[in-house]
Amino acid sequence: MSQEAEWNKQFNIGVASVDNAHRKLFSIVRRLIHISRDEHNGEWACAEGIKYFKNYAIEHFSDEEAYMRSIGYKDYEIHKCLHDDMRYKTLPSLEKELTESNYSQESIHHFLGICLGWLTAHILIEDRAITGKALNRWKAGNTSADMDTLEDALTAAIQEIFRLQTEIVSEHYNGEDFGSSLIIRLIYHSPNQEKIQLFMIMEDNLVFRAVSAMLDMPLTKMDKLVMNAGKELSLRIAEQLGMHCHLSSQYQLESSHIMSMEQFEKIFYTEIFDYSLLFKSGHGYFAFCAKLG
Repeated sequence: MSQEAEWNKQFNIGVASVDNAHRKLFSIVRRLIHISRDEHNGEWACAEGIKYFKNYAIEHFSDEEAYMRSIGYKDYEIHKCLHDDMRYKTLPSLEKELTESNYSQESIHHFLGICLGWLTAHILIEDRAITGKALNRWKAGNTSADMDTLEDALTAAIQEIFRLQTEIVSEHYNGEDFGSSLIIRLIYHSPNQEKIQLFMIMEDNLVFRAVSAMLDMPLTKMDKLVMNAGKELSLRIAEQLGMHCHLSSQYQLESSHIMSMEQFEKIFYTEIFDYSLLFKSGHGYFAFCAKLG
């Protein structure tokens, strides 16, 4: 794992029951990291540890929601939506991957990376917002119909470009680490100078598979050839997305470039995005973020 599950005082929101639960969650993740690194631990040990984490997290969500209702928290609905996304989409999807892979190291890495990243960002931003220590970064204005349209369009675009079936993991991707990835930023302008920024984060394995198929040769190194081919794939996805959403004739590409994770995080955690989704395929994860205007 690239990150350790450390606790520090900046995670405190000032509510003892919530802070204690958060410390417990981080303690469970630390234990899971140690279990996953010990080659003597088998599938059963990992499965039991992950089951305990899931049950404790869901219980904590319910307790935290009760607290928010008790104080009349104004952003309760969007906060509960984030919990529900984790409850009903992310955790079941990650569990399915673990089971289907017999708890492979890659699937355990995905589980821990996504859960640890989600916990860290969620506590530092959304949970601290409950007591006014931070500002909620999610917009509540996007309708379910808007989200369904975007999900369907992205699913179709990814399928057409990568020839893979995808599954939605989260409708609120929060920058979680799902492994080494290629990150592309695309900037578009409309005739009246409206701006759209698209970010596509493609796990290396997904890019390798697609470019290897294009060249009919196995590739396993993220060199300039593979990165540039991956950038072209992101442009094709954006084109397909525009066609599905009837936007292709309204916006012109201004720039496209490859970003480091540090560059992406600097933008992602300081700006508010309109859409941020995470998909998985049988060959890697794919995240899509959009900032309109």
